[in-house]
Amino acid sequence: MPDSNFIDYVKIFCASGHGGAGSMHLHRAKYIPKGGPDGGDGGRGGHIILRTNPQFWTQDIILEVPVGTVVKDAETAEVLFEMVEPDEERILCKGGRGGLGNNNFKSATNQTPRYAQPGEDGEEGWFILELKLLADVGLVGFPNAGKSTLLAAVTAAKPKIANYAFTTLEPNLGIVKYYDDQSFVIADIPGIIEGAHEGKGIGIRFLRHIERNSVLLFMISAEEDDIAASYRTLLNELEEYNPELLDKERVLAITKCDLIDKKIESEIEPTLPEGIPHLFISSISGEGLKELKDMLWSALQS
Repeated sequence: MPDSNFIDYVKIFCASGHGGAGSMHLHRAKYIPKGGPDGGDGGRGGHIILRTNPQFWTQDIILEVPVGTVVKDAETAEVLFEMVEPDEERILCKGGRGGLGNNNFKSATNQTPRYAQPGEDGEEGWFILELKLLADVGLVGFPNAGKSTLLAAVTAAKPKIANYAFTTLEPNLGIVKYYDDQSFVIADIPGIIEGAHEGKGIGIRFLRHIERNSVLLFMISAEEDDIAASYRTLLNELEEYNPELLDKERVLAITKCDLIDKKIESEIEPTLPEGIPHLFISSISGEGLKELKDMLWSALQS
């Protein structure tokens, strides 16, 4: 696998700072031999803070994370919070409160208290930080279905493209420019194979990246023997992974139509799955790409 700086899953141990102990001190000066308590309070222990940085100073430790980060308790797998806004901040581990100095405990009956509070312990624990990409449209298909080629054709993204399975080893994002300076974002994830939800292939690691997409674009090559069966296989993998994915808007693109003629297209048409808008496209010749943008834009508005 080529070197990459793409990291979408990490398990970390965090421990926030211990609160400082309050001071037990009595004021002394040249002409004040028996002054009152003036011990100061201990400082708060440093928090550990997560801050989202769309571009990917205090005593606190700030960890910058991508927009779309999900934070889980590593032991229980409970989702603690999600960070989906730029420059959002969340405290992961609160620092311990500082102890009060003896100046806080003086009273009419105890004018010279000789005690102060210790600082409180900070929080610590193991956490999982998991990235779910934020994109409008997610590309769903088998390896070598033409997803990366489409991304390169309709956006400025430059994904690796080759004529073999699993060319894409990590998600790619691209911005599709639409009319009137409007745009939407497409996410290309590695190809899904049958059994991906059980860990087969490499699709399972990246299926979570389409959980936040508004529209799913299913891409199936015109070379497939049974496009409807291939569609059902992909749909089943998504359902097994997360049934809520089936609630999203769907569009079907039959890719690589430059490899077939219109007669074959007309023969394929009646066999396509019902209830999902579809069209034939070629990212090489450009056929159907304008109509595809229109169809995706319409799905995003619904």
